[in-house]
Amino acid sequence: MTSNSIVSFLQQQLSGAHDFFEGVLADVTAEQAHWLPPGRANPIGATYAHVLTSEDGIINGTLKGGAPLFATGWAGKAGLSQPPPGPNPDAPGLPDWGPWAREVQVDLPAMRQYAQAVYAATDAYLASLNDEDFSKTIDLTMLGLGQRSISNILLGGVLSNVQWHTGEIACLKGLQGSKGYPI
Repeated sequence: MTSNSIVSFLQQQLSGAHDFFEGVLADVTAEQAHWLPPGRANPIGATYAHVLTSEDGIINGTLKGGAPLFATGWAGKAGLSQPPPGPNPDAPGLPDWGPWAREVQVDLPAMRQYAQAVYAATDAYLASLNDEDFSKTIDLTMLGLGQRSISNILLGGVLSNVQWHTGEIACLKGLQGSKGYPI
């Protein structure tokens, strides 16, 4: 496969995942977004924010070596009442999203606009890659993940995260009496 075909494949997969994700979220109301499910499940709004800020952080922070949009040009405009949890340098591992998810409030219209900026940044990043880039490794030891290839980060950290949480949000909608998937 040439780099264009690999890039095209990833762009198509992420575009489809993003479209379906947004389709599941399209009719979510503010009340549904902030409904606190029983047990350890997170509210829809927090899960939406998690997917977007994670993708933003992975693409614009980890892979591009810059800062996420929510901390730069979208600071205060991404629809979040508070920034997401980040890595803790004193305790390596993935951030604990639970406490944040139970407190954060989201502005769905603002978050939908932020989502489009995140998706555009992801697509632009993918378009900048070539074959050799997919096998390069990034040190994610601070997150407890060791060395990971860019392809592993994109497939396992970005694409899978969108897909997993799409199903979770569809279930949370169903628990509230709404249709989960748009099809």
